[in-house]
Amino acid sequence: MAILPPGTPPGPGVNPHPAPRHPRLDPLADRYAARTHGMKTSEIRALFSVVSRPEVVSLAGGMPAVTALPLDAVGSMIGELVSGMGAQTLQYGSGQGDPRLRERICDVMALEGITDASPSEVVVTVGSQQGLDLVTRVFVDPGDVILAEAPSYVGALGVFQSAEARVRHVPMDDDGLIPEALEQALIECRANGDRVKFLYTVPNYHNPAGVTLTEPRRQAVMEIADRYDLLVVEDNPYGLLGFDREPMRALRARDDRRVIYLGSFSKTFSPGLRVGWVLAPLAVREKLVLATEAQVLCPPSLTQYAVARYLDTQPWREQIKHFVELYRERRDATLESLEQLMPAGTTWTKPDGGFYVWLKLPHGLDAKLMQPRAVNAHVAYVPGIGFYADGGGREYMRLSYCYPEPDEIREGVRRLARVIEAELDLHSTFDAVDTGTFRAAARPTPGHEAENMVGPANSDTYEDGRA
Repeated sequence: MAILPPGTPPGPGVNPHPAPRHPRLDPLADRYAARTHGMKTSEIRALFSVVSRPEVVSLAGGMPAVTALPLDAVGSMIGELVSGMGAQTLQYGSGQGDPRLRERICDVMALEGITDASPSEVVVTVGSQQGLDLVTRVFVDPGDVILAEAPSYVGALGVFQSAEARVRHVPMDDDGLIPEALEQALIECRANGDRVKFLYTVPNYHNPAGVTLTEPRRQAVMEIADRYDLLVVEDNPYGLLGFDREPMRALRARDDRRVIYLGSFSKTFSPGLRVGWVLAPLAVREKLVLATEAQVLCPPSLTQYAVARYLDTQPWREQIKHFVELYRERRDATLESLEQLMPAGTTWTKPDGGFYVWLKLPHGLDAKLMQPRAVNAHVAYVPGIGFYADGGGREYMRLSYCYPEPDEIREGVRRLARVIEAELDLHSTFDAVDTGTFRAAARPTPGHEAENMVGPANSDTYEDGRA
Protein backbone atom coordinates (compact mmCIF):
# COMPACT_ATOMS: atom_id res chain seq x y z
CA MET A 1 0.00 0.00 0.00
CA ALA A 2 1.37 3.42 -0.99
CA ILE A 3 1.89 6.03 1.74
CA LEU A 4 0.61 9.48 0.65
CA PRO A 5 2.64 12.58 1.51
CA PRO A 6 1.21 14.80 4.27
CA GLY A 7 -1.61 17.02 3.06
CA THR A 8 -2.51 14.87 0.04
CA PRO A 9 -6.30 14.74 -0.23
CA PRO A 10 -7.79 11.28 -0.13
CA GLY A 11 -8.83 9.74 -3.42
CA PRO A 12 -12.37 8.86 -4.40
CA GLY A 13 -14.03 6.42 -2.08
CA VAL A 14 -11.37 6.80 0.66
CA ASN A 15 -12.69 7.55 4.12
CA PRO A 16 -10.64 10.46 5.52
CA HIS A 17 -11.25 9.13 9.07
CA PRO A 18 -10.96 5.35 8.82
CA ALA A 19 -12.18 3.37 11.79
CA PRO A 20 -9.41 1.66 13.76
CA ARG A 21 -8.94 -1.98 12.96
CA HIS A 22 -9.29 -2.88 16.64
CA PRO A 23 -11.69 -0.42 18.29
CA ARG A 24 -10.82 0.15 21.94
CA LEU A 25 -13.06 0.73 24.88
CA ASP A 26 -10.73 3.57 25.86
CA PRO A 27 -9.92 5.92 22.95
CA LEU A 28 -7.04 7.45 24.95
CA ALA A 29 -5.36 4.15 25.70
CA ASP A 30 -2.26 4.80 23.59
CA ARG A 31 -1.70 8.23 25.14
CA TYR A 32 -1.11 7.14 28.72
CA ALA A 33 2.32 7.37 30.32
CA ALA A 34 4.33 4.16 30.42
CA ARG A 35 4.13 4.14 34.23
CA THR A 36 0.37 3.46 34.05
CA HIS A 37 0.68 0.20 32.15
CA GLY A 38 1.09 -1.95 35.24
CA MET A 39 -1.59 -0.24 37.31
CA LYS A 40 -4.26 -2.54 38.66
CA THR A 41 -6.85 -2.63 41.40
CA SER A 42 -5.40 -3.93 44.65
CA GLU A 43 -6.66 -7.22 46.02
CA ILE A 44 -8.18 -5.30 48.93
CA ARG A 45 -9.97 -2.56 46.97
CA ALA A 46 -11.38 -5.18 44.61
CA LEU A 47 -13.29 -6.68 47.56
CA PHE A 48 -15.07 -3.51 48.67
CA SER A 49 -18.31 -4.26 46.84
CA VAL A 50 -18.34 -7.75 48.35
CA VAL A 51 -17.54 -6.96 51.97
CA SER A 52 -20.23 -4.27 52.12
CA ARG A 53 -22.90 -6.94 51.72
CA PRO A 54 -24.48 -7.62 55.14
CA GLU A 55 -24.48 -11.39 54.72
CA VAL A 56 -20.71 -11.53 54.20
CA VAL A 57 -18.35 -11.85 57.16
CA SER A 58 -15.33 -9.82 56.13
CA LEU A 59 -11.94 -10.96 57.38
CA ALA A 60 -10.45 -8.87 54.60
CA GLY A 61 -10.19 -5.13 55.20
CA GLY A 62 -8.01 -3.63 57.94
CA MET A 63 -10.61 -1.14 59.12
CA PRO A 64 -10.09 0.16 62.67
CA ALA A 65 -12.95 -0.08 65.15
CA VAL A 66 -13.78 3.63 65.14
CA THR A 67 -17.09 3.00 66.95
CA ALA A 68 -14.97 2.39 70.06
CA LEU A 69 -14.07 6.10 70.05
CA PRO A 70 -16.02 8.57 72.24
CA LEU A 71 -17.85 9.80 69.15
CA ASP A 72 -19.97 12.40 70.98
CA ALA A 73 -16.87 14.01 72.45
CA VAL A 74 -15.03 13.90 69.14
CA GLY A 75 -18.02 15.38 67.32
CA SER A 76 -18.34 18.23 69.83
CA MET A 77 -14.62 18.89 69.64
CA ILE A 78 -14.67 19.22 65.85
CA GLY A 79 -17.80 21.40 65.96
CA GLU A 80 -16.13 23.73 68.45
CA LEU A 81 -13.06 23.93 66.23
CA VAL A 82 -15.10 25.12 63.26
CA SER A 83 -17.27 27.54 65.23
CA GLY A 84 -14.40 28.98 67.25
CA MET A 85 -11.47 28.77 64.83
CA GLY A 86 -13.08 28.62 61.43
CA ALA A 87 -10.81 31.29 60.00
CA GLN A 88 -7.85 29.00 60.63
CA THR A 89 -9.30 25.50 60.31
CA LEU A 90 -11.02 26.19 56.98
CA GLN A 91 -8.08 28.03 55.40
CA TYR A 92 -4.95 26.96 53.52
CA GLY A 93 -2.05 25.99 55.71
CA SER A 94 1.66 25.28 55.58
CA GLY A 95 3.04 22.65 53.23
CA GLN A 96 4.95 21.17 56.16
CA GLY A 97 1.91 21.01 58.43
CA ASP A 98 0.55 22.74 61.51
CA PRO A 99 3.34 23.55 64.03
CA ARG A 100 1.27 22.54 67.08
CA LEU A 101 0.44 19.18 65.55
CA ARG A 102 4.10 18.58 64.72
CA GLU A 103 4.98 19.19 68.37
CA ARG A 104 2.41 16.64 69.53
CA ILE A 105 3.63 14.12 66.95
CA CYS A 106 7.04 14.29 68.61
CA ASP A 107 5.35 13.43 71.93
CA VAL A 108 3.71 10.38 70.32
CA MET A 109 6.98 9.15 68.81
CA ALA A 110 8.71 9.47 72.19
CA LEU A 111 6.63 6.47 73.34
CA GLU A 112 8.74 4.36 70.95
CA GLY A 113 12.07 5.74 72.07
CA ILE A 114 12.36 8.56 69.52
CA THR A 115 13.25 11.27 72.00
CA ASP A 116 15.51 13.40 69.79
CA ALA A 117 12.95 14.35 67.14
CA SER A 118 12.38 18.01 66.41
CA PRO A 119 9.08 19.41 65.07
CA SER A 120 11.15 20.99 62.31
CA GLU A 121 11.98 17.48 61.04
CA VAL A 122 8.31 16.43 60.81
CA VAL A 123 6.25 16.73 57.62
CA VAL A 124 2.50 16.19 58.03
CA THR A 125 0.95 14.09 55.24
CA VAL A 126 -2.43 12.87 54.06
CA GLY A 127 -2.04 9.55 55.82
CA SER A 128 1.24 7.65 55.86
CA GLN A 129 0.38 6.46 52.35
CA GLN A 130 1.13 9.94 50.99
CA GLY A 131 4.27 9.99 53.11
CA LEU A 132 5.52 6.82 51.44
CA ASP A 133 4.66 8.22 48.01
CA LEU A 134 6.59 11.43 48.77
CA VAL A 135 9.65 9.55 49.99
CA THR A 136 9.58 7.35 46.89
CA ARG A 137 9.22 10.37 44.58
CA VAL A 138 12.20 12.05 46.23
CA PHE A 139 14.55 9.05 46.14
CA VAL A 140 13.57 6.63 43.39
CA ASP A 141 14.23 6.78 39.64
CA PRO A 142 12.75 4.28 37.15
CA GLY A 143 14.67 1.02 37.31
CA ASP A 144 15.99 1.53 40.85
CA VAL A 145 15.69 -1.37 43.29
CA ILE A 146 13.71 -1.24 46.52
CA LEU A 147 14.20 -4.02 49.06
CA ALA A 148 10.96 -5.04 50.76
CA GLU A 149 9.86 -7.87 52.97
CA ALA A 150 8.12 -10.89 51.48
CA PRO A 151 5.19 -10.47 51.86
CA SER A 152 4.89 -6.67 51.87
CA TYR A 153 2.15 -4.09 52.38
CA VAL A 154 0.05 -3.93 49.22
CA GLY A 155 -0.20 -0.12 49.29
CA ALA A 156 3.58 0.18 49.28
CA LEU A 157 3.88 -2.15 46.30
CA GLY A 158 1.45 0.09 44.41
CA VAL A 159 3.57 3.16 45.16
CA PHE A 160 6.74 1.40 44.04
CA GLN A 161 5.11 0.20 40.83
CA SER A 162 3.94 3.73 40.02
CA ALA A 163 7.52 4.94 40.47
CA GLU A 164 8.66 2.25 38.00
CA ALA A 165 10.94 0.76 40.65
CA ARG A 166 11.96 -2.89 40.81
CA VAL A 167 11.07 -4.63 44.07
CA ARG A 168 13.39 -7.29 45.42
CA HIS A 169 11.74 -9.25 48.20
CA VAL A 170 13.62 -10.30 51.32
CA PRO A 171 12.25 -13.35 53.21
CA MET A 172 10.70 -13.20 56.68
CA ASP A 173 9.92 -15.77 59.36
CA ASP A 174 8.13 -15.62 62.70
CA ASP A 175 10.79 -13.23 64.03
CA GLY A 176 10.42 -10.79 61.14
CA LEU A 177 12.87 -9.84 58.40
CA ILE A 178 15.82 -12.27 58.18
CA PRO A 179 19.05 -10.23 58.44
CA GLU A 180 21.16 -12.82 56.62
CA ALA A 181 18.74 -12.74 53.69
CA LEU A 182 18.90 -8.94 53.66
CA GLU A 183 22.69 -9.00 53.46
CA GLN A 184 22.62 -11.63 50.71
CA ALA A 185 20.18 -9.50 48.70
CA LEU A 186 22.50 -6.50 49.02
CA ILE A 187 25.49 -8.56 47.90
CA GLU A 188 23.64 -9.87 44.86
CA CYS A 189 22.32 -6.42 43.93
CA ARG A 190 25.84 -5.00 44.06
CA ALA A 191 27.11 -7.85 41.91
CA ASN A 192 24.36 -7.14 39.36
CA GLY A 193 25.06 -3.41 39.31
CA ASP A 194 21.62 -2.59 40.74
CA ARG A 195 21.02 0.72 42.49
CA VAL A 196 19.34 -0.09 45.81
CA LYS A 197 17.61 3.05 47.07
CA PHE A 198 16.22 1.84 50.39
CA LEU A 199 14.85 -0.99 52.49
CA TYR A 200 11.11 -0.67 53.14
CA THR A 201 10.05 -2.41 56.34
CA VAL A 202 7.05 -2.66 58.69
CA PRO A 203 8.81 -3.88 61.84
CA ASN A 204 5.86 -3.93 64.26
CA TYR A 205 2.85 -6.25 63.87
CA HIS A 206 3.52 -6.52 60.18
CA ASN A 207 0.90 -5.96 57.49
CA PRO A 208 0.10 -8.60 56.27
CA ALA A 209 2.25 -11.16 58.14
CA GLY A 210 1.37 -10.13 61.71
CA VAL A 211 4.93 -10.77 62.96
CA THR A 212 7.26 -8.38 64.78
CA LEU A 213 10.97 -7.84 64.22
CA THR A 214 12.76 -9.06 67.34
CA GLU A 215 15.20 -6.90 69.28
CA PRO A 216 18.33 -8.86 68.20
CA ARG A 217 17.25 -8.63 64.57
CA ARG A 218 16.60 -4.90 64.83
CA GLN A 219 20.18 -4.47 65.90
CA ALA A 220 21.41 -6.77 63.12
CA VAL A 221 19.41 -4.95 60.44
CA MET A 222 20.79 -1.59 61.51
CA GLU A 223 24.35 -2.95 61.53
CA ILE A 224 23.85 -4.20 57.98
CA ALA A 225 22.38 -0.84 56.96
CA ASP A 226 25.44 0.91 58.35
CA ARG A 227 27.86 -1.53 56.71
CA TYR A 228 26.25 -1.23 53.27
CA ASP A 229 25.25 2.45 53.51
CA LEU A 230 21.59 1.47 53.20
CA LEU A 231 18.70 3.88 53.76
CA VAL A 232 15.81 2.39 55.78
CA VAL A 233 12.17 3.50 55.46
CA GLU A 234 10.40 2.43 58.65
CA ASP A 235 6.60 2.28 58.26
CA ASN A 236 5.05 2.02 61.71
CA PRO A 237 1.27 2.50 61.89
CA TYR A 238 0.74 -0.31 64.45
CA GLY A 239 3.61 0.26 66.90
CA LEU A 240 1.41 1.36 69.83
CA LEU A 241 -1.01 -1.56 69.43
CA GLY A 242 0.96 -4.31 71.16
CA PHE A 243 -1.10 -6.73 73.25
CA ASP A 244 1.44 -8.04 75.73
CA ARG A 245 4.34 -5.59 75.75
CA GLU A 246 5.32 -1.98 75.88
CA PRO A 247 6.05 -0.33 72.50
CA MET A 248 9.31 -1.58 71.04
CA ARG A 249 12.14 0.84 70.40
CA ALA A 250 11.85 2.15 66.84
CA LEU A 251 14.57 1.70 64.27
CA ARG A 252 14.65 5.49 63.98
CA ALA A 253 15.54 5.70 67.69
CA ARG A 254 18.78 3.89 66.84
CA ASP A 255 19.86 6.02 63.89
CA ASP A 256 18.63 9.54 63.11
CA ARG A 257 20.62 9.77 59.89
CA ARG A 258 19.87 6.51 58.10
CA VAL A 259 16.18 5.92 58.98
CA ILE A 260 13.15 7.78 57.61
CA TYR A 261 10.12 7.14 59.80
CA LEU A 262 6.48 7.03 58.65
CA GLY A 263 3.67 7.38 61.18
CA SER A 264 -0.11 7.59 61.11
CA PHE A 265 -3.11 8.38 63.30
CA SER A 266 -5.32 6.07 61.22
CA LYS A 267 -4.95 3.11 63.61
CA THR A 268 -4.83 4.98 66.92
CA PHE A 269 -7.46 7.65 66.23
CA SER A 270 -9.29 7.88 62.91
CA PRO A 271 -8.49 6.72 59.36
CA GLY A 272 -11.13 9.06 57.98
CA LEU A 273 -9.17 12.15 59.00
CA ARG A 274 -6.22 10.98 56.86
CA VAL A 275 -3.41 12.42 58.98
CA GLY A 276 0.05 10.90 58.95
CA TRP A 277 3.61 12.14 59.01
CA VAL A 278 7.21 11.65 57.92
CA LEU A 279 10.17 12.18 60.25
CA ALA A 280 13.28 12.83 58.15
CA PRO A 281 16.61 14.69 58.33
CA LEU A 282 16.31 18.40 57.54
CA ALA A 283 17.74 18.16 54.01
CA VAL A 284 15.24 15.42 53.13
CA ARG A 285 12.45 17.33 54.84
CA GLU A 286 12.97 20.28 52.49
CA LYS A 287 12.49 18.07 49.44
CA LEU A 288 9.45 16.38 50.98
CA VAL A 289 7.80 19.76 51.56
CA LEU A 290 8.49 20.81 47.97
CA ALA A 291 7.01 17.52 46.75
CA THR A 292 3.96 18.03 48.98
CA GLU A 293 3.38 21.54 47.62
CA ALA A 294 3.59 20.23 44.06
CA GLN A 295 1.17 17.43 44.86
CA VAL A 296 -1.52 18.85 47.19
CA LEU A 297 -0.26 22.37 48.13
CA CYS A 298 -0.75 21.56 51.82
CA PRO A 299 -2.37 18.90 54.01
CA PRO A 300 -5.95 19.75 55.08
CA SER A 301 -6.04 22.25 57.93
CA LEU A 302 -9.26 21.07 59.56
CA THR A 303 -8.11 17.49 60.07
CA GLN A 304 -4.74 18.63 61.41
CA TYR A 305 -6.38 20.92 63.96
CA ALA A 306 -8.77 18.11 64.89
CA VAL A 307 -5.94 15.66 65.62
CA ALA A 308 -3.96 18.29 67.55
CA ARG A 309 -7.02 19.21 69.63
CA TYR A 310 -7.75 15.53 70.24
CA LEU A 311 -4.20 15.00 71.55
CA ASP A 312 -4.46 18.16 73.68
CA THR A 313 -7.87 17.56 75.25
CA GLN A 314 -8.79 13.86 75.11
CA PRO A 315 -7.34 10.92 77.09
CA TRP A 316 -5.75 9.46 73.96
CA ARG A 317 -3.34 7.15 75.79
CA GLU A 318 -6.29 5.56 77.60
CA GLN A 319 -8.13 5.31 74.28
CA ILE A 320 -5.20 3.40 72.78
CA LYS A 321 -5.31 0.99 75.74
CA HIS A 322 -9.02 0.51 75.07
CA PHE A 323 -8.27 -0.28 71.40
CA VAL A 324 -5.58 -2.73 72.48
CA GLU A 325 -7.99 -4.64 74.74
CA LEU A 326 -10.62 -4.74 72.01
CA TYR A 327 -8.19 -6.00 69.35
CA ARG A 328 -6.67 -8.54 71.75
CA GLU A 329 -10.12 -10.05 72.34
CA ARG A 330 -10.69 -10.29 68.59
CA ARG A 331 -7.22 -11.72 67.99
CA ASP A 332 -7.94 -14.38 70.61
CA ALA A 333 -11.26 -15.26 68.97
CA THR A 334 -9.46 -15.64 65.63
CA LEU A 335 -6.66 -17.85 66.94
CA GLU A 336 -8.99 -20.03 69.01
CA SER A 337 -11.32 -20.55 66.04
CA LEU A 338 -8.45 -21.37 63.69
CA GLU A 339 -7.09 -23.90 66.19
CA GLN A 340 -10.48 -25.58 66.58
CA LEU A 341 -11.70 -25.56 62.98
CA MET A 342 -8.90 -25.47 60.41
CA PRO A 343 -8.04 -28.74 58.62
CA ALA A 344 -4.65 -30.38 58.99
CA GLY A 345 -1.90 -28.79 56.95
CA THR A 346 -3.12 -25.23 57.58
CA THR A 347 -0.72 -22.98 59.48
CA TRP A 348 -0.84 -19.35 60.59
CA THR A 349 1.08 -16.67 62.45
CA LYS A 350 0.24 -15.71 66.03
CA PRO A 351 0.44 -11.90 66.23
CA ASP A 352 1.02 -10.16 69.55
CA GLY A 353 -0.35 -6.86 68.27
CA GLY A 354 -1.84 -5.12 65.25
CA PHE A 355 -4.62 -6.31 62.98
CA TYR A 356 -3.60 -9.39 60.97
CA VAL A 357 -3.08 -13.14 60.84
CA TRP A 358 -1.17 -14.59 57.87
CA LEU A 359 -2.52 -18.04 56.97
CA LYS A 360 -0.86 -20.67 54.79
CA LEU A 361 -3.17 -23.14 53.07
CA PRO A 362 -2.53 -26.88 52.86
CA HIS A 363 -0.26 -27.96 50.03
CA GLY A 364 -1.71 -27.52 46.56
CA LEU A 365 -4.43 -24.99 47.40
CA ASP A 366 -4.56 -21.54 45.80
CA ALA A 367 -6.14 -18.69 47.81
CA LYS A 368 -6.85 -16.63 44.70
CA LEU A 369 -8.61 -19.45 42.84
CA MET A 370 -10.53 -20.37 46.00
CA GLN A 371 -11.74 -16.83 46.62
CA PRO A 372 -14.98 -16.97 44.55
CA ARG A 373 -16.06 -20.08 46.44
CA ALA A 374 -15.35 -18.33 49.74
CA VAL A 375 -17.40 -15.30 48.71
CA ASN A 376 -20.20 -17.67 47.69
CA ALA A 377 -19.98 -19.06 51.23
CA HIS A 378 -20.27 -15.48 52.56
CA VAL A 379 -16.78 -15.04 53.92
CA ALA A 380 -14.06 -12.72 52.56
CA TYR A 381 -10.28 -12.63 52.90
CA VAL A 382 -7.38 -11.10 50.96
CA PRO A 383 -5.39 -13.55 48.77
CA GLY A 384 -1.67 -13.53 49.42
CA ILE A 385 -0.75 -12.81 45.81
CA GLY A 386 -1.57 -9.13 46.37
CA PHE A 387 1.33 -8.80 48.82
CA TYR A 388 4.07 -9.90 46.44
CA ALA A 389 5.54 -7.95 43.54
CA ASP A 390 6.67 -11.13 41.78
CA GLY A 391 3.38 -13.05 41.63
CA GLY A 392 4.16 -15.25 44.63
CA GLY A 393 2.03 -15.95 47.66
CA ARG A 394 -0.79 -17.94 46.10
CA GLU A 395 -0.86 -20.40 48.99
CA TYR A 396 -1.35 -17.59 51.54
CA MET A 397 -4.17 -15.33 52.69
CA ARG A 398 -4.46 -12.39 55.06
CA LEU A 399 -7.14 -12.49 57.74
CA SER A 400 -8.02 -9.26 59.53
CA TYR A 401 -9.63 -9.39 62.97
CA CYS A 402 -9.80 -5.66 63.78
CA TYR A 403 -13.31 -4.88 62.54
CA PRO A 404 -15.75 -7.82 63.12
CA GLU A 405 -17.11 -8.66 66.56
CA PRO A 406 -15.72 -11.89 68.12
CA ASP A 407 -18.86 -13.91 67.31
CA GLU A 408 -18.70 -12.73 63.70
CA ILE A 409 -15.05 -13.74 63.55
CA ARG A 410 -15.87 -17.25 64.82
CA GLU A 411 -18.59 -17.62 62.21
CA GLY A 412 -16.31 -16.29 59.48
CA VAL A 413 -13.56 -18.75 60.38
CA ARG A 414 -16.13 -21.58 60.46
CA ARG A 415 -17.28 -20.71 56.93
CA LEU A 416 -13.69 -20.39 55.73
CA ALA A 417 -12.74 -23.76 57.22
CA ARG A 418 -15.62 -25.43 55.37
CA VAL A 419 -14.48 -23.84 52.09
CA ILE A 420 -10.92 -25.08 52.62
CA GLU A 421 -12.16 -28.58 53.50
CA ALA A 422 -14.28 -28.66 50.35
CA GLU A 423 -11.27 -27.54 48.32
CA LEU A 424 -9.18 -30.31 49.85
CA ASP A 425 -11.89 -32.86 49.00
CA LEU A 426 -11.93 -31.61 45.42
CA HIS A 427 -8.16 -31.93 45.12
CA SER A 428 -8.25 -35.38 46.70
CA THR A 429 -10.90 -36.53 44.22
CA PHE A 430 -8.93 -35.27 41.23
CA ASP A 431 -5.49 -35.97 42.66
CA ALA A 432 -4.45 -37.88 39.55
CA VAL A 433 -5.45 -35.01 37.25
CA ASP A 434 -2.97 -32.31 36.25
CA THR A 435 -4.98 -29.29 37.45
CA GLY A 436 -2.58 -26.93 35.74
CA THR A 437 -3.82 -27.87 32.26
CA PHE A 438 -7.08 -28.47 30.50
CA ARG A 439 -7.85 -30.79 27.63
CA ALA A 440 -10.48 -30.34 24.96
CA ALA A 441 -11.25 -32.89 22.28
CA ALA A 442 -12.03 -31.33 18.93
CA ARG A 443 -14.82 -32.86 16.89
CA PRO A 444 -13.14 -34.81 14.08
CA THR A 445 -13.75 -33.65 10.55
CA PRO A 446 -14.06 -36.16 7.72
CA GLY A 447 -10.67 -37.63 6.94
CA HIS A 448 -9.02 -36.26 10.08
CA GLU A 449 -8.43 -37.83 13.47
CA ALA A 450 -9.49 -36.04 16.61
CA GLU A 451 -6.81 -33.69 18.02
CA ASN A 452 -6.01 -33.00 21.65
CA MET A 453 -5.43 -29.31 22.38
CA VAL A 454 -3.59 -28.62 25.60
CA GLY A 455 -2.78 -25.25 27.19
CA PRO A 456 -2.30 -23.64 30.56
CA ALA A 457 -5.37 -23.33 32.73
CA ASN A 458 -7.23 -20.06 32.05
CA SER A 459 -5.24 -19.58 28.85
CA ASP A 460 -6.73 -18.26 25.63
CA THR A 461 -4.11 -19.98 23.51
CA TYR A 462 -3.63 -23.66 22.82
CA GLU A 463 -0.28 -25.38 22.79
CA ASP A 464 -0.07 -25.33 19.00
CA GLY A 465 -0.47 -21.54 18.97
CA ARG A 466 -4.08 -21.30 17.87
CA ALA A 467 -6.22 -18.75 19.67
